[in-house]
Amino acid sequence: MTPPDLNFAVIGPIVWASIGALLVLLGEVLLSRTKTFMGRSVSDSYIGSLLAVVAMLTLSAATYMAGSLAVSGETLAFNPDNPMLQLDRYSALFTGVLGLAALLSCALSMHYLDELRIHHGEFYALVLFSTAGMMLLVAAVDLLPVFLGLELMSIPIYVLAGFDRGRLRSNESALKYFLLGSFATAVMLYGMALLYGAAGGTGFVEIRSAMEGGGTLATLGLALLVVGFAFKVSSVPFHQWTPDVYEGAPSAVTAFMSVTVKLAAFAALLRILVVGIGGAGEVLGPVLWVMAALTMLVGNLMAVIQENVKRMLAYSSIAHAGYLLIGFVAGTAQAQAAIVFYLVSYVFMNLGAFGVVVALAHRGRECEHLDDFTGLAHTRPGLAALMALFLLSLAGIPGTAGFMAKWQLFTAAVSTGHLVLALIGVLMSVVSVYYYLRIAVRMYMHEPGEAPPRVALGSGEALVLTVCSVAVVYLGVFPNGAPVGADLPVLDWARASAAALAGVAQP
Repeated sequence: MTPPDLNFAVIGPIVWASIGALLVLLGEVLLSRTKTFMGRSVSDSYIGSLLAVVAMLTLSAATYMAGSLAVSGETLAFNPDNPMLQLDRYSALFTGVLGLAALLSCALSMHYLDELRIHHGEFYALVLFSTAGMMLLVAAVDLLPVFLGLELMSIPIYVLAGFDRGRLRSNESALKYFLLGSFATAVMLYGMALLYGAAGGTGFVEIRSAMEGGGTLATLGLALLVVGFAFKVSSVPFHQWTPDVYEGAPSAVTAFMSVTVKLAAFAALLRILVVGIGGAGEVLGPVLWVMAALTMLVGNLMAVIQENVKRMLAYSSIAHAGYLLIGFVAGTAQAQAAIVFYLVSYVFMNLGAFGVVVALAHRGRECEHLDDFTGLAHTRPGLAALMALFLLSLAGIPGTAGFMAKWQLFTAAVSTGHLVLALIGVLMSVVSVYYYLRIAVRMYMHEPGEAPPRVALGSGEALVLTVCSVAVVYLGVFPNGAPVGADLPVLDWARASAAALAGVAQP
């Protein structure tokens, strides 16, 4: 029997992330037993910082490998005879962005975990394991690695949500996320089983053949699969967990999961619908239309009444899931490219907003209420300006990445005749300006409170806020690359990745 010709370059980024996680776990065990020259134990802060550097180095290698494959334009299957995993322009782009987002999250967490006195090396191992699961998920062209990727992504995040073990609220968020996430996973797995029964296989190509033939079994399996993904992306009516988990989890964890989980889940769902289903179609299209409209309405209207900034950003995240679903309803190549560009832009503007919340944590205390931002422009003018920039981008103000991303989506919707859905998106974007500007008003038009914010900014926090702010402005002004200097045509990359979306290797 001839052994399969395996291409290990396809799983290279996943391997780098996994190696990093194992090195972090092993390093914490060895370093915790190390003594200084004075015979004292090495501090948790020093160990955590050193392991964070290890995690970022391995994530840099994973990001570089994925970026190289994305630029080359090659389409590689792990096993050409049974292509369960594929790295093409689409999956390589998302893999690279996931690696970069995880790297920035690790840098953002270093000083924050010290402030909350929970700086332990296993934090970075959990981030790396979860990132490996996300990379597996976006490279999957078969339901088996989709399920494995979802579980490897989710289980570490359940633990991370309760990482601040001394806070009851953190423990509650972890338990709630675990219970609801387990239920959603069970529903999704049952849908996969039904699709397997209808198609006789788990590959996306086989599933598409079954869907074209029709049948109740395949339709029901698809419905349950969409329900599971709707939970992961926080779409109405499966969004109830999001505000509680975002509020209860440590802010650094919320920053990580708010961008990476949405990125990986939407990327996988888009590939399943395009490759495995052939688009939303007549059955799924109206369902996604209603989900998109309700998600935008509920997310934005509920965000208006929030006093906790993390809960407000949670409902904002729900609203952005609704905007993204507009692209799924439109279903054209233009809409798919708009989804890719929106997800890339969302990483920087949302991670930046949570980065400011993380940078304000002080002496074991989170700064997450609106009152904590009162007068911030007087005490920390730089942070206030950055927060205003990220909020304006989330609202979709011209000159920012958020505006360009929404413009692409709404244009795609109008061009396919979904004028009402695009109009709802525009109106809800106007509503979002109100609750985003509430924070800006608190920062710039009120006097500082009695408790001063933290003055020092960690090097990792400074790096993340700088990268995110530059990316938000760059993508808003030069989506196709600057005329001078470094040429980063992100919008063209999004279009190329969307064009490669249906290029599934045939057995």
